[in-house]
Amino acid sequence: MIFRIRTIEQTAAGREIVRDRDVVADSIRVGRDSACEIDLADLGVDPAHARIADVGGGRVSIAALGTLGFALDGRSTTSATIDPATGAELKFGSTRIALTRDGDALLLTIHPQDADPGAALFDEKRSFTLAGILPGRRALAWILALAVLASFLLVPIYNNLTREPGPKATVMGDGSWTPGPLSKAHHGLEGQCTACHVKPFESVRDDSCKSCHKDSHDHAQAVRLAGARGDLPLGRTFLWKVAGMFGKPGPGACVDCHREHEGAGPMQPAQQQFCSDCHSSLSKRLHDTKLGDAGDFGTLHPQFKALIVTDSNRKELTPISLDANPQENNGLVFSHRVHLDPRGGVAKMAMTLGSYGKAGLDCQNCHRKDEQGVRFRAINMERDCQSCHSLVYDKFGGTFRTLHHGDVNQTVADLRTATPRAPMVVPMLPGRSLPGNLGGGFQAPANPRPPLSLDPVQRAFGRGGVCSECHLPAVTGFGGVKPVRLTQRYFAKGWFDHRSHRQTKCSDCHAAGASRSSSDVLMPELKQCRTCHLGEAAHKAKVPSSCAMCHSYHDAALPRRTERQDRKTDDDKT
Repeated sequence: MIFRIRTIEQTAAGREIVRDRDVVADSIRVGRDSACEIDLADLGVDPAHARIADVGGGRVSIAALGTLGFALDGRSTTSATIDPATGAELKFGSTRIALTRDGDALLLTIHPQDADPGAALFDEKRSFTLAGILPGRRALAWILALAVLASFLLVPIYNNLTREPGPKATVMGDGSWTPGPLSKAHHGLEGQCTACHVKPFESVRDDSCKSCHKDSHDHAQAVRLAGARGDLPLGRTFLWKVAGMFGKPGPGACVDCHREHEGAGPMQPAQQQFCSDCHSSLSKRLHDTKLGDAGDFGTLHPQFKALIVTDSNRKELTPISLDANPQENNGLVFSHRVHLDPRGGVAKMAMTLGSYGKAGLDCQNCHRKDEQGVRFRAINMERDCQSCHSLVYDKFGGTFRTLHHGDVNQTVADLRTATPRAPMVVPMLPGRSLPGNLGGGFQAPANPRPPLSLDPVQRAFGRGGVCSECHLPAVTGFGGVKPVRLTQRYFAKGWFDHRSHRQTKCSDCHAAGASRSSSDVLMPELKQCRTCHLGEAAHKAKVPSSCAMCHSYHDAALPRRTERQDRKTDDDKT
């Protein structure tokens, strides 16, 4: 059977365009799918909506292929058989198809989609509404776009150009330009855009930052920074030139690191790339640098350098790599192992005193956190040691006299005025056998140690005296000890917060339980920190760590405090 499909379309001028297409088949399909012989661009039609087939005798059948039916001469149905000689009108969705006979062919004439039946009624009512006097949608869209442009761009620009100079001057309408709230550090400048953005459409300049941050120093001298940065690649050089045309300072400007309008919380730290651009290959550009290359904490970072007291008579601290196994000379005789051994005599004494619990001494019994919990207070004899190491030297009536720890001259004066005593020696009994393998025929002498001098100063500062239990004698002079220099901060170039590591045991990082000498530097090495901390983008790290987590950009130029100043500050607090 020949199916002649006729499509009628209208031009904008109202002229009809008729196109015929013959299909020779037993049946054809009607639907939205392009594979159908009659494809209708109508969302109300299924992809395969209906089938028109020759049933013989000059008759055709129309059957729906889905749940949606069709209209036959205005009546809804899902199937029908008709005679083309009499003609019929089918409707699929909003498309009408006239079915007639054209010679030997079955003619299916597709008429344009029906117009909205409510359009005429709407046009009739239009004259009674505001739609009759308002401009069209396109004109209204242009009017609103121009109004937005004037309100949020032209008005602020004009007000900015004509405002009175001064950092507190406000610009009308500039709040619509804000990309986000300021950080907690700058929240007081909300609504005062001109305090930082001095010139319109220009990035914040360093002069604006330094007008408030007068004490902030640069990381190094400008010549050294330029040398460390080196020549930028061609692509980045081009991008910086384009950025400079729009007023962006740099590279190395404040805004390269300090990004604002990214949230109302703390300002986001600098990304690792900001530091590694220079430090990952610093030795290749600055040949006289003493710093090792550092680009990522997990893969490229030098061993830690600790500030070590090499001579307690001097105030200077010497930075020494932990790879060199540095030894301290802080003027003390001390063993962490003796104090921490749970089965030793010190533990027994601590349990006897009862003020340290039932398990002996622990780290926190002597090392006390500061108010913030970040670091520890300086060791203080009276507070941390005297409960076991008594400084009582005399008794007058019912009053005990105590030495003035830390003041040698006052101690000597107090001892000179003390009542002379007999030698403080308990002789061993004559003829007593020594224990163990030394027993048998060997007899201990009546007095194995020489008696101490009757001079109280000699008894205190001399060999075997009470001061020698913890202090080294002075190299010159008499009646004194070497000064004590206890390092309060071994890593001055890095930041560490003990409070953030409170879930970790002290012994996990500090091998104090095995230390027999006060010269041991009990600082963790790089490999110990890497068990938890790796680089910024490391997926296996327990704590992804960028450079800014431990290092500060501006601290390098600040004057370093001496250990004596730190110790004095801690003593003042306590």
